[in-house]
Amino acid sequence: MFQFAPLPGDTVLFEETEAPASPKIATLLSPDKIGPADGAGKTVVVAMSGGVDSAVTALIMRERGYRVVGMNLRLYSPDDPVQVANPCCGIPAMDDARATCSLLGVPFYAVNMESEFSEAVVDRFVHEYAAGRTPNPCLECNRHVKFRHLVHRAKLLGADCLATGHYARIVQGDPAAGEPHRLYRALDRRKDQSYVLHTMTQEQLVYVRFPLGNLTKPEVRVLARHFGLPVADKEESQEICFVGGAGKGAYAKFVAKRRPDVTQPGEIVDGAGAILGEHRGLVHHTVGQRRGLGIAAGAPLFVVGLDTSANRLVVGSREDAGAHEIDADTITLTDGIWPTAPVPVEAVVRYRGKPHPADLLPGPIGSGEARIAFTGERPIAAPGQAVVFYRGDEVLGGGTIQQIRRGADAMIAP
Repeated sequence: MFQFAPLPGDTVLFEETEAPASPKIATLLSPDKIGPADGAGKTVVVAMSGGVDSAVTALIMRERGYRVVGMNLRLYSPDDPVQVANPCCGIPAMDDARATCSLLGVPFYAVNMESEFSEAVVDRFVHEYAAGRTPNPCLECNRHVKFRHLVHRAKLLGADCLATGHYARIVQGDPAAGEPHRLYRALDRRKDQSYVLHTMTQEQLVYVRFPLGNLTKPEVRVLARHFGLPVADKEESQEICFVGGAGKGAYAKFVAKRRPDVTQPGEIVDGAGAILGEHRGLVHHTVGQRRGLGIAAGAPLFVVGLDTSANRLVVGSREDAGAHEIDADTITLTDGIWPTAPVPVEAVVRYRGKPHPADLLPGPIGSGEARIAFTGERPIAAPGQAVVFYRGDEVLGGGTIQQIRRGADAMIAP
């Protein structure tokens, strides 16, 4: 079917004596889909989560001629002894990653990074929710663990690059000619993960590979089944990996276990301060929420804010909830160049959310701060979420939402 050029010590998995690949498989393994066969004499570390996406990533990089090294990150030890609640964090996930590497005939390493993950992701998640904000732990994991610590470890192994199973695309530029490396949305819009990758730097974009960027999820499954990967039909996790369970209730339970104070009941009020009802703990609510408020009204009510100092939940109409302007900090731009004038962008304020036309009004150079003034429909945004800037499919950068101005509170953009 396919013949890989083995390096000393590698296991040859596919032989020329096998039946030729079908036209569909050949198309899926074409350079237009998976990238060029540029791996001769090179080593790639593949981040192996134990799922089908990372398994096919390893397969693709092997097909491109790289010497593949699989690396599984032990990020979190689930509380349940059989590790069902957190299937992507426990020993079973590690075993699945190891089984895939065994089938592919590539080395496998397990790395314990629980301390780094706990500090950068879990502790921050709990703190932010307790403060009435809406964090994105996947973004922080990419920023502080995968593309910092994992890249560092890959380089220590002498790897030429790091590959992950993220759905996004990188286009290599020529910095010497003034052409930066660029980050784009994935071909499969339903799986696109560019929102949580916006913090990537030029140094990371030149080192990292996303070989699934031009594939759809069904195509990834086809490849996994064709080559008999042990995780070909493994169900994927849809929730935060370390929380376990599904929905907002699971998040609240996780946070409340570590911060019991966030479950204190309090008042639900409108913008004028009139009491409309009682909430059972701010941890159960996020800005933009419409259902589950437990109060009846003539028109739909949305959560507009969480007043943690008074333990009050503030609600209002859809118009009340819409953001006219956003203040953001920790802003990074993928090209590494800070603008000195307003930039028209398409701003996205939640994972796989709708792009909204806006003007990016940068603060002083080095501040990492900016104001985002929406010029069309007003999105519902929450403090703590990421605001990510796009131009078409290209990711320009993003930051963390700190303050939201609504209606008359909004300033006039210069």
